Amino acid sequence: MHYKKAIVFGAVITVLLVVSGILSCQSRAASGREGAMAPDFELQDVDGNLFRLSDTKGKVVIVDFWATWCPPCRAEIPHFVSLYNAYKDRGFEMIGISLDRGGAPTVRPFARSNAMIYPMLLADEKVLTDFGPIKGIPTTFVIDREGRIVKKIVGYRDKAFFESLIQKLL
Repeated sequence: MHYKKAIVFGAVITVLLVVSGILSCQSRAASGREGAMAPDFELQDVDGNLFRLSDTKGKVVIVDFWATWCPPCRAEIPHFVSLYNAYKDRGFEMIGISLDRGGAPTVRPFARSNAMIYPMLLADEKVLTDFGPIKGIPTTFVIDREGRIVKKIVGYRDKAFFESLIQKLL
């Protein structure tokens, strides 16, 4: 009889641990959801300087996960450069987070040749987990002045799409 209780008790504990693990994974993965607070991060830019999302507090922010080898990502770059130049003095921040495996030596010359003067950061596993899952690129997050994710966009969008979101939030 005690043997059966021990098996049942062990099974209950196992189920609780599994469910607890699933729920904690879901809550970590859920931080990149629309309506959630954007997870803070600290990443290096292509010049080795540290950049924190929390330093943009009070601004409307676009965080774009992209790579130099990604055609839709490359197609969005002129839109982001234009939007950054048009709205940076009105409380808008544009942030690129590169997923390139070559790191700064790959991204830095590409960013400079494409006039990407906004912060260009290098992804790490933590930021991918915190904002994830990142299932495809480009994946772009629009964050309001309070730090809440307003929109998560997977795939290419034109300039007018992003501009209308920015204008509503400024």
